[in-house]
Amino acid sequence: MEMITVRQQAEQARVYARRLAGLDRIKKDAALAAIASALRDNVVAIGEANCKDVDNARTAGLSGAMIDRLGMGPKIVEATAAAVEYVISLDDPVGSRSAMVRRPNGLQVSRQRVPLGVIGMVYESRPNVTVDAAALCLKSGNAVLLRGGKEASETNQVLGAVLGQALAASGLSDAAVQIVSAQSRDTIKELISLTGLVDLVIPRGGEGLIRFVSEHSRVPVIQHFKGVCHLYLDADCDTTMALALVINGKVQRPGVCNALECLLVDVTAASRVLPALGKVLTEQGVEVRGCNETIKFIEGAQTATEADWGCEYLDKILAVRVVANIDAAMAHVATYGSNHSEAICTNSYAHAQRWLNEVDASCVLVNASTRFNDGGELGLGAEIGISTSKLHAYGPMGLGSLTTEKWIVLGEGQVRS
Repeated sequence: MEMITVRQQAEQARVYARRLAGLDRIKKDAALAAIASALRDNVVAIGEANCKDVDNARTAGLSGAMIDRLGMGPKIVEATAAAVEYVISLDDPVGSRSAMVRRPNGLQVSRQRVPLGVIGMVYESRPNVTVDAAALCLKSGNAVLLRGGKEASETNQVLGAVLGQALAASGLSDAAVQIVSAQSRDTIKELISLTGLVDLVIPRGGEGLIRFVSEHSRVPVIQHFKGVCHLYLDADCDTTMALALVINGKVQRPGVCNALECLLVDVTAASRVLPALGKVLTEQGVEVRGCNETIKFIEGAQTATEADWGCEYLDKILAVRVVANIDAAMAHVATYGSNHSEAICTNSYAHAQRWLNEVDASCVLVNASTRFNDGGELGLGAEIGISTSKLHAYGPMGLGSLTTEKWIVLGEGQVRS
């Protein structure tokens, strides 16, 4: 049988997106419930396919962080199904209107939320993104083309079949959610060239993938760029809290984009915080790469190079720099950050407010782990990505970020003079 091309998939999605845009919430939520149920019913098949992908990844020598993101065992399948069910509980943004405003000529004007149309997702590893993106796009009335990485191709093909079966059982077409072949990089090139068919491309993955899509796409792109996340320990920070924030940010899941990559420590807190922190980091198997001041307080720390500032390790490696004050910390973030997640640990209200107001990132945090920059943790349910662009979304992208607004005008025969 002849393989369908990416253009043909996009053409099908474009046609079906018109029906999705007018679908009521009851039908969309029923389809989502069918997806959650189908995931649980097919947990064995999903697991078997995922084992093949993980084995192939190990044979290919992929990093531990990549393999960690690739896994989709029973616990992750259940968590993914639960995330779909959470999306069901969320308000449907499509059709919602702002307050009507009456113009001097009697016209009533408002803005109404509408779907974007056809979304192209290009992503690496993380097969759960296949389901998360499908659920969010479906709820927001968009068709989606899902181009996952070759390393997750077995899992994604099974997930695609599961999604298609659930949609069919709900009376919807599988044109709403389609898996794009990952066997060739040419499919990415074709997908991101389809102006007039694809409305938005969202890349998620390593820096190389993001740059490739951003530089070659003819379709608008929202970047899910690398997560060079910082935590600044202020002069008066609580030591116990500081240690907890560092360990949670760095150790819990070092291979994710909201993991802590660089620690900044106020010079007046260094002698108080760093020795204890160094001991805990060593116990947790974390390699420290520090400035000259850091090395004085953390035994076994390696000397950091310029390349370490601004590096997304995605591993148990932490860059540590002692800075003069909050101004120096913010200057470091401005130079080396990636607009992802930036946190401060402080007892100073004034410094907390300065951090919130002056640091440019999709999520800024006070006395909280960088790991909270996540759609689920921020109340969005499943997220389609964390945008480090500023147009039209910034931060975790939930349902609202997959819609735009059109103007609604109600008149009584008015004509323009």
